[in-house]
Amino acid sequence: MPRLALYALAVCLLSVAAAVVSFVQGSWLGVVWILLAGLSSNMAWYYLRRAKAEREASSESATGTATTD
Repeated sequence: MPRLALYALAVCLLSVAAAVVSFVQGSWLGVVWILLAGLSSNMAWYYLRRAKAEREASSESATGTATTD
C-alpha cells in the first residue's frame, strides 16, 4: 500500500473519530470533520488506484504485451 494512501486513510479514521466526539459533545463542528473524512477517503482511493495503474503499466512494459484497442 502506498505511503500517501496510508496517510490519507489515517487522516480519514482520525477525522471520523473527531466527528463522533464532536457530535457527542453537542458541537456542530463535527460537520467539518465529516467533510474532511470524505476528502481524505477520496484521496486514499486515488492514491491506491494510481499505484495499481503504475504497477500494471510497469508490468506491461516489462513483458512487452501492451494491448491496443
